[in-house]
Amino acid sequence: MITHVRRTQIQLDEATYVALRLRAYQQRRSLAAVIRDVLSEALGTRARKKSARRTMKDFPFVGAGESDQGSEGPVSERHDQALAKGWRP
Repeated sequence: MITHVRRTQIQLDEATYVALRLRAYQQRRSLAAVIRDVLSEALGTRARKKSARRTMKDFPFVGAGESDQGSEGPVSERHDQALAKGWRP
């Protein structure tokens, strides 16, 4: 767990910057997150992360309730119409 974060600025040569931006784009992550990961891996300071992978077993409450969806049901398919109807004065 990170207890304190420091903010800093760095200067990069063009090739390094382009390589980092490409990696960030490919991983759909921010440039800052990629830089932090690359540095922590290179320096051996990477903290072990708890896996974020979840399964339906982690969410036993899903589907546990029922609702009266009325004429707008199923709301999962007609959510825009149901929301519009709910916002009418």
